[in-house]
Amino acid sequence: QVQLVESGGGLVQAGGSLRLSCTPPAVQTFSAYARGWFRQAPGKEREFVATINWSGVEIYYGDSVKGRFTVSRDDAKNTVYLQMSSLKPEDTAVYYCAGLFKGPVSDYYRDFLAYKHWGQGTQVTVSS
Repeated sequence: QVQLVESGGGLVQAGGSLRLSCTPPAVQTFSAYARGWFRQAPGKEREFVATINWSGVEIYYGDSVKGRFTVSRDDAKNTVYLQMSSLKPEDTAVYYCAGLFKGPVSDYYRDFLAYKHWGQGTQVTVSS
């Protein structure tokens, strides 16, 4: 089964920035209604972060990251990015990407059960 690959995580000070990438394995085609980011901190439920649809027209953000995070896509590289700015210690979590295969996107983007092909995740740690 295709498993997306996340990269770009790391340790950063509060107020800093990181850019995460999400891409299918080499030579794998991957089509979905949208590709999304979720995160999970220890002891907490998986939280919706952002989703971008296949055309880039529909974009949604979780309330806690609006105005600080930006999701984008580069179709030539089949990659979706999550640019994270003004990071806070509460952004510390493992960040996962996955494909949304239910539509319309507007109905399902927050439902992690509607996503498939989850990656292994990338750790983001924000120090105070």
